[in-house]
Amino acid sequence: MPSDEPLPPYSFVPGGPWPHPISSPQGHWAGKRALPAQPIVHGDWASSPEYLRGMALFNAGYYWEAHEVWEALWHAHGRRGPTADLLKALIKLAAAGVKVRERQPAGVAHHARRAATLLEAVRETESGQQLGLDLDDLIAQAHRIASDPPQDPAPQGTAVSRVFDFRIEPH
Repeated sequence: MPSDEPLPPYSFVPGGPWPHPISSPQGHWAGKRALPAQPIVHGDWASSPEYLRGMALFNAGYYWEAHEVWEALWHAHGRRGPTADLLKALIKLAAAGVKVRERQPAGVAHHARRAATLLEAVRETESGQQLGLDLDDLIAQAHRIASDPPQDPAPQGTAVSRVFDFRIEPH
Protein backbone atom coordinates (compact mmCIF):
# COMPACT_ATOMS: atom_id res chain seq x y z
CA MET A 1 0.00 0.00 0.00
CA PRO A 2 1.64 3.26 -1.08
CA SER A 3 2.37 5.77 1.64
CA ASP A 4 0.86 8.59 -0.44
CA GLU A 5 -2.49 6.88 -1.00
CA PRO A 6 -5.44 9.06 0.12
CA LEU A 7 -6.79 8.44 3.59
CA PRO A 8 -9.90 6.25 3.83
CA PRO A 9 -13.33 7.83 4.36
CA TYR A 10 -13.58 6.35 7.86
CA SER A 11 -11.48 4.62 10.48
CA PHE A 12 -12.86 1.19 11.21
CA VAL A 13 -14.00 0.49 14.76
CA PRO A 14 -15.33 -3.01 15.46
CA GLY A 15 -18.99 -2.77 16.37
CA GLY A 16 -19.17 0.72 14.86
CA PRO A 17 -21.45 1.90 12.09
CA TRP A 18 -19.02 1.35 9.19
CA PRO A 19 -18.51 -1.77 7.11
CA HIS A 20 -15.45 -3.93 7.68
CA PRO A 21 -12.80 -2.48 5.37
CA ILE A 22 -11.81 -5.79 3.79
CA SER A 23 -14.52 -8.41 4.28
CA SER A 24 -17.50 -6.19 3.45
CA PRO A 25 -18.10 -5.35 -0.22
CA GLN A 26 -18.76 -1.75 0.95
CA GLY A 27 -15.48 -1.58 2.90
CA HIS A 28 -12.93 1.04 1.96
CA TRP A 29 -10.31 -1.63 1.11
CA ALA A 30 -12.73 -4.13 -0.43
CA GLY A 31 -11.39 -5.65 -3.61
CA LYS A 32 -7.98 -4.03 -3.21
CA ARG A 33 -5.37 -6.71 -3.19
CA ALA A 34 -2.40 -5.57 -1.20
CA LEU A 35 0.98 -6.74 -2.38
CA PRO A 36 3.00 -8.55 0.28
CA ALA A 37 4.94 -6.08 2.39
CA GLN A 38 8.67 -5.95 1.84
CA PRO A 39 10.92 -6.03 4.91
CA ILE A 40 12.80 -2.91 5.89
CA VAL A 41 16.34 -3.55 4.68
CA HIS A 42 19.30 -2.38 6.77
CA GLY A 43 17.08 -0.10 8.85
CA ASP A 44 16.19 2.02 5.79
CA TRP A 45 12.75 2.90 7.12
CA ALA A 46 12.45 5.93 4.83
CA SER A 47 12.25 3.58 1.82
CA SER A 48 9.45 1.46 3.27
CA PRO A 49 6.04 2.51 1.93
CA GLU A 50 4.28 0.27 4.47
CA TYR A 51 6.15 1.72 7.44
CA LEU A 52 5.45 5.28 6.30
CA ARG A 53 1.82 4.50 5.44
CA GLY A 54 1.30 3.05 8.93
CA MET A 55 2.71 6.26 10.43
CA ALA A 56 0.44 8.44 8.30
CA LEU A 57 -2.61 6.37 9.21
CA PHE A 58 -1.80 6.26 12.93
CA ASN A 59 -1.10 9.98 13.14
CA ALA A 60 -4.38 10.78 11.38
CA GLY A 61 -6.45 8.59 13.73
CA TYR A 62 -6.82 5.50 11.52
CA TYR A 63 -5.71 3.06 14.20
CA TRP A 64 -7.28 -0.12 12.83
CA GLU A 65 -5.85 0.61 9.40
CA ALA A 66 -2.37 1.40 10.76
CA HIS A 67 -2.50 -1.88 12.67
CA GLU A 68 -3.25 -3.78 9.45
CA VAL A 69 -0.46 -2.11 7.47
CA TRP A 70 2.14 -2.63 10.22
CA GLU A 71 0.99 -6.21 10.73
CA ALA A 72 1.82 -7.03 7.11
CA LEU A 73 5.28 -5.54 7.67
CA TRP A 74 5.67 -7.49 10.93
CA HIS A 75 4.95 -10.70 8.98
CA ALA A 76 7.51 -9.66 6.34
CA HIS A 77 10.07 -9.55 9.17
CA GLY A 78 9.24 -13.08 10.25
CA ARG A 79 7.51 -11.95 13.48
CA ARG A 80 10.78 -12.33 15.41
CA GLY A 81 13.72 -10.13 16.23
CA PRO A 82 14.18 -6.50 17.22
CA THR A 83 12.61 -4.98 14.09
CA ALA A 84 9.61 -7.31 14.32
CA ASP A 85 9.25 -6.50 18.03
CA LEU A 86 9.32 -2.76 17.32
CA LEU A 87 6.66 -3.23 14.65
CA LYS A 88 4.60 -5.32 17.07
CA ALA A 89 4.86 -2.52 19.64
CA LEU A 90 3.51 -0.07 17.04
CA ILE A 91 0.72 -2.54 16.29
CA LYS A 92 -0.11 -2.64 20.02
CA LEU A 93 -0.19 1.17 20.21
CA ALA A 94 -2.56 1.18 17.23
CA ALA A 95 -4.69 -1.48 18.95
CA ALA A 96 -4.79 0.76 22.03
CA GLY A 97 -6.16 3.51 19.79
CA VAL A 98 -8.88 1.16 18.55
CA LYS A 99 -9.76 0.32 22.15
CA VAL A 100 -10.05 4.03 22.96
CA ARG A 101 -12.48 4.37 20.05
CA GLU A 102 -14.38 1.34 21.40
CA ARG A 103 -14.46 2.99 24.83
CA GLN A 104 -12.70 0.06 26.52
CA PRO A 105 -10.13 1.56 28.93
CA ALA A 106 -8.96 -1.84 30.23
CA GLY A 107 -8.14 -2.87 26.66
CA VAL A 108 -6.32 0.43 26.09
CA ALA A 109 -4.17 -0.13 29.18
CA HIS A 110 -3.47 -3.77 28.26
CA HIS A 111 -2.25 -2.96 24.73
CA ALA A 112 -0.24 0.06 25.89
CA ARG A 113 1.52 -1.99 28.60
CA ARG A 114 2.37 -4.66 26.02
CA ALA A 115 3.74 -1.98 23.67
CA ALA A 116 5.94 -0.60 26.47
CA THR A 117 7.27 -4.08 27.30
CA LEU A 118 8.14 -4.78 23.66
CA LEU A 119 9.81 -1.38 23.25
CA GLU A 120 11.85 -1.88 26.44
CA ALA A 121 13.06 -5.25 25.12
CA VAL A 122 14.11 -3.68 21.82
CA ARG A 123 15.94 -0.89 23.64
CA GLU A 124 17.85 -3.47 25.72
CA THR A 125 19.08 -5.40 22.68
CA GLU A 126 19.54 -2.53 20.24
CA SER A 127 19.92 1.19 20.86
CA GLY A 128 17.55 3.92 21.94
CA GLN A 129 16.94 4.93 18.33
CA GLN A 130 15.39 2.38 15.95
CA LEU A 131 13.72 2.84 12.58
CA GLY A 132 13.95 6.59 13.12
CA LEU A 133 12.09 6.45 16.43
CA ASP A 134 13.18 7.53 19.90
CA LEU A 135 12.37 4.42 21.92
CA ASP A 136 12.54 6.20 25.28
CA ASP A 137 9.91 8.67 24.10
CA LEU A 138 7.64 5.90 22.80
CA ILE A 139 8.09 3.90 26.00
CA ALA A 140 7.10 6.95 28.06
CA GLN A 141 4.03 7.50 25.85
CA ALA A 142 2.99 3.85 26.16
CA HIS A 143 3.33 3.93 29.97
CA ARG A 144 1.35 7.18 30.11
CA ILE A 145 -1.45 5.67 28.02
CA ALA A 146 -1.48 2.51 30.17
CA SER A 147 -1.66 4.43 33.44
CA ASP A 148 -4.22 6.98 32.26
CA PRO A 149 -6.11 5.70 29.20
CA PRO A 150 -7.44 8.60 27.13
CA GLN A 151 -11.06 8.96 26.17
CA ASP A 152 -12.24 9.45 22.63
CA PRO A 153 -12.97 13.18 22.36
CA ALA A 154 -15.39 12.65 19.48
CA PRO A 155 -18.99 11.50 19.77
CA GLN A 156 -19.60 7.83 19.00
CA GLY A 157 -20.21 7.38 15.31
CA THR A 158 -17.57 9.90 14.24
CA ALA A 159 -15.77 8.69 11.10
CA VAL A 160 -12.24 9.47 12.32
CA SER A 161 -10.93 10.64 15.66
CA ARG A 162 -7.38 11.22 16.87
CA VAL A 163 -7.34 9.99 20.45
CA PHE A 164 -3.67 10.43 21.32
CA ASP A 165 -2.02 13.79 21.94
CA PHE A 166 1.24 12.72 20.28
CA ARG A 167 2.38 11.73 16.83
CA ILE A 168 4.81 8.99 15.88
CA GLU A 169 7.28 10.65 13.55
CA PRO A 170 10.50 8.95 12.55
CA HIS A 171 13.51 11.13 11.92
